[in-house]
Formats: sequence, structure tokens, C-alpha cells
Amino acid sequence: MNPILPKADAAAIVDAARIRQGLTWADLAEHLGTPLVWTTAALLGQYPLSPDQARLVCERLELNDTVAESLALQPHRGSSPEVMRDPTIYRFSEALSMYGPALKALIHEEFGDGIMSAINFTVDITRRPDPDGDRVVVTFDGKFLDYRW
Repeated sequence: MNPILPKADAAAIVDAARIRQGLTWADLAEHLGTPLVWTTAALLGQYPLSPDQARLVCERLELNDTVAESLALQPHRGSSPEVMRDPTIYRFSEALSMYGPALKALIHEEFGDGIMSAINFTVDITRRPDPDGDRVVVTFDGKFLDYRW
């Protein structure tokens, strides 16, 4: 019996197969019928795919059952310190560090004492043309969860 392939290894195999076949993350999301950002995060190891989703993506990418098995496993969520040093990921961390207290205050002012769920949550990314250079628009959409005492 073969050992289970670590999710990080499966993610690297998926990404390499995607690149070799000239596919985008959007192509794979469309193939699965799932949201783009969620699909990309799942294929990079942050969410489990259902066995059927894992089978579908592996068939599309011509990958074996070992990869599909790994894609269906529960993940260890989060990023390693070396991933957090990536300039793009670091800028998200920096933006939340700078604007987090203001966002928290505004959530409390608008909704009351509570938090935005990161479980009942969607995220989207779009491009907005701008004369000074295109803008990246990231939308976090989380359910408000009030604190109950």
C-alpha cells in the first residue's frame, strides 16, 4: 500500500500539471463548477475537495488516484513562515495589520459586538481598470456572528 501523498506535494503536482496543460485556475473552477478563489485555495491544499471533485480535477489534469486521495483529505490550514514572506502574501498581512483595527471598529459600530466569520465566508478577486494602472479588488464576504453572553 502506498503512503498518503502530503497535501503540499499534491498541490505542487496539480499546479505543475495545470501549467503544463496551459490551463488557468479559472478553467479548473469552471470544470468543477465551484468559485474561483475557493477552487484555487482547495487545489493549493487549504480545503478538502469531495471525492467526486478530486476525481474530476485529476481526470482533467491526467493525474492518478494518489493525488485525488490527497486532495480529498482535511487540510492543516494556514501558511508556513516562508510562504508568509512572499511579497504578495506579505502585503495582505501588512494591509490587515494597518487597517484591521479600523475594520474592527467599523464592524462593531455597524453591527454591534461580534466578528466576521471566516467559516461562513466567500472571497472574490477582480480587476478594475484605472488610468494609473489596473487595480486589484478583493472582496471578503463573511457572515456577522454576534457575541452572545
